[in-house]
Amino acid sequence: MTRELPCTVLAKVEFFNPGNSIKDRMAVRMVEEAEKDGRLKPGGTLVEGTSGNTGMGLALAAIVKGYRCIFATTDKQSKEKVDILKAVGAEVIVCPTNVEPEDPRSYYSVAARLAKEVPNAFYVNQYDNLANRDAHYEQTGPEIWEQTEGKITHLIVATGTGGTVTGAGKYLKEKNPDIQVWAIDSYGSLLKKYHETGELDMSEVYPYITEGIGEDFVPQNYDMSVIDKFEKVTDKDGAVMARRITKEEGIFVGYSAGSAVSGLVQLKHLLKPEDVVVVIFHDHGSRYVGKVYNDQWMMERGFLDVKTVKDVVNGRRNVPLVTLNPDEKVSDAIGKMKKFDIEHIPVLQNNEVVGAISESGLFSRLIDQPELKDAAVKQVMQASFPVVGLETPIDKLTIFINKENGAVLTKDESGNHHIVTKYDIIQALGK
Repeated sequence: MTRELPCTVLAKVEFFNPGNSIKDRMAVRMVEEAEKDGRLKPGGTLVEGTSGNTGMGLALAAIVKGYRCIFATTDKQSKEKVDILKAVGAEVIVCPTNVEPEDPRSYYSVAARLAKEVPNAFYVNQYDNLANRDAHYEQTGPEIWEQTEGKITHLIVATGTGGTVTGAGKYLKEKNPDIQVWAIDSYGSLLKKYHETGELDMSEVYPYITEGIGEDFVPQNYDMSVIDKFEKVTDKDGAVMARRITKEEGIFVGYSAGSAVSGLVQLKHLLKPEDVVVVIFHDHGSRYVGKVYNDQWMMERGFLDVKTVKDVVNGRRNVPLVTLNPDEKVSDAIGKMKKFDIEHIPVLQNNEVVGAISESGLFSRLIDQPELKDAAVKQVMQASFPVVGLETPIDKLTIFINKENGAVLTKDESGNHHIVTKYDIIQALGK
């Protein structure tokens, strides 16, 4: 993965925090600051708009300190995040993603409204609450400086609220002004263009899938002067890279870590052999098991380049399917096997699959009863081959194709049957 980069790359893994993300740092700090200045009173309610991780940190703090939690989140967040928030006692309201921040249905607006309506409530507002970036200035930045013995040359952060990149980046630049701070943004977010031009261009904003990074407004936690460069990463590249990190490095990371490393790889031409790069791994992969780490979810979005049954079918579109009728003779089946050099033939009646004939099955029957060659196929046919969908990944067919069953069937969009055998799988995987 990072072996293709010319420099040393270090990951600051943040999922060892109690809530499994870097957001625990600023969650506690925001609560404690509000307690100090009286905004949060005993028995109060924490209200926040969250993509999940900040909510988790706040919920854990609330358990310890005796507060109630009400969180607004968006419908693009993983189900795991919502379920975890509920598990730790939070009330969760799911809001639509594809609305303007000012829209009363947005999770920003819903959180702000609830903070006014709920008695003794404190609206945490991680986006504009400067205790967010202060936590990283006081904790994350110093830790990185000490852990790299001051050798860090680049800090890479997939950024959303701006707290981590601004707080940690500010501290590190005070220690060494030459340190580069690179923020990774998502397509569909306006942060990169705002950093480069100072313009709030809403034409940059459109729906995207990546969780926890990018914004459709500029939170007050940002100090753009701390950031040297923004780089945008696609939803697909971030998701695929997260899976690579997990598989190749053995670190089970969340979506934003994939985006951060993908952005770093895109900028590798700016790095030198002597550079020491630190990438923030914000949270744990368990929050994304139903999304990034789910093959079906990835394939539905075109993120997973895997061979499917459809690829096999398309690869031999002009080859007709050899079939048998239940009333044909077994000798006809043997003749077709020889003529077409095949081992498995589905038996169809009125274009419906009613059974199957296989070379191995016929062999064992004919050894004991040679006279069966004159019998009808329906007398000796086996159960039908399993039927699978066109989008089934090839590597999942081992569930169906085994010693007892040598093929599966599928139907194309026109209703035509196709067969996939062990040989087809070997051929497909070898390409």
